[in-house]
Amino acid sequence: MKGEEAKSNLPRVLVIDDEVAIQRFLKTALDTGDYSVHLADTAHAGLAAAVAVRPDVILLDLGLPDLDGIEVIRRVREWSQVPIIVISVREREAEKVQALDSGADDYLTKPFGIGELLARIKVALRRSLQQAPEPVFQSGELRVDLPHRRVSVRGEEVQLTPTEYELLRMLVTHAGKVLTHSQILRQIWGVAYLEQPHVLRVNISNLRRKIESDASRPRYILTEAGVGYRLRSE
Repeated sequence: MKGEEAKSNLPRVLVIDDEVAIQRFLKTALDTGDYSVHLADTAHAGLAAAVAVRPDVILLDLGLPDLDGIEVIRRVREWSQVPIIVISVREREAEKVQALDSGADDYLTKPFGIGELLARIKVALRRSLQQAPEPVFQSGELRVDLPHRRVSVRGEEVQLTPTEYELLRMLVTHAGKVLTHSQILRQIWGVAYLEQPHVLRVNISNLRRKIESDASRPRYILTEAGVGYRLRSE
C-alpha cells in the first residue's frame, strides 16, 4: 500500500506513441522510481489519457495512426498548459517550427539518448512548477535581476538597449524552452516583423557580444538551427 501511495506521488509522464519498441524503451527508462509512466498508442487514446491521468509531462510522437501529432498539441492547448515534448523521426525544420508554434515546449528527434531526454523532462517539470520566473535568474556567470532590470556577467553590470533587455527577459522567462523565430518576433517587435528574421539575428548577435565570453561559441543563448533559440537553464 505504501509503495502504491509513493508511486502516486511521482511525476506522471504520458507517452503517446504507436511504436511498441519506443513505448518499452521509455517505460523501462522512466519507470524506475522517478516517474509514473502511462502509455497511449493513438492520438484519441492519448487525448483521453491526458484528461484522465492529468500528466505532468507529455511525450508525443507526431506520426500517429489516427491523428497528426500537431493536432494533438492544439487540442491539449485548448485546456491545458502541461509541458509537451515532441519525440519524432521528422527532422524537417518546418515541422519542428510548426510543432513549437502550435504549443509544444521542446522537440527531440529520434533516435535520442535517454540522458538528454531526462534532462529535458527535468527542465520542463521545473518550469511548469514555476508560475512566474524567479526574481533573479542565474546561469553560470550570467545574472539577470528582473525586478531591477539589471544584467551582470562575472559581477560586472552589462548595459543593454531596451530591445536587447526585452529579448533577454523573454528568454529568461522561458529558460530551457525552445522559442521559435516567429514567437520571438511576434512578442518583441509585433506581427509586422514576422517576415524580417534578420532583425532578430542582429539583436541576438549584439546580445551575445555583451553577455558571452565568446560570442562565436555561445554558452547561454543557444541556437536551434532553423528553428529558434533556447536560453540555457542551469
